[in-house]
Amino acid sequence: MNRHWIFLGCLLAGLAVGLGAFGAHGLDDRLTAVHGENSKLVDQRLENWKTAAAYQMYHSLGLILVGILTLLRPSKFAGIAGFLFLTGICLFSGLLYALVLLEKPFLGAIVPLGGLSFIAGWICLAWASCCISRPPAVQLKD
Repeated sequence: MNRHWIFLGCLLAGLAVGLGAFGAHGLDDRLTAVHGENSKLVDQRLENWKTAAAYQMYHSLGLILVGILTLLRPSKFAGIAGFLFLTGICLFSGLLYALVLLEKPFLGAIVPLGGLSFIAGWICLAWASCCISRPPAVQLKD
């Protein structure tokens, strides 16, 4: 699964760039059309979008790190971290995007579960990195 984490992380990072660009260049007009000139609400929605894209990027890079770590030494905790990062991206970033576009306030109640997934993922990745054993040193014979 190690190369799959790298592949998935790269795809999600590219998607984060695209969604961030949409948020910076096209979303403002769309939100203004829906909410009128209520700049406070539009600004809040744009900030939510930026947060979603930023956290998606951070954790996409985390997925790439999971892949690299598991290439060095397979680890159950690194794999768990990858699943938690992926879950967090879906719940946190995905639901923030949906909240902005769909205006369904109940989605905001689920978003913190994504944040908890991110935190748990970093803890698992830290644990996995501590468990990497160094290869034995080469001993020269006389």
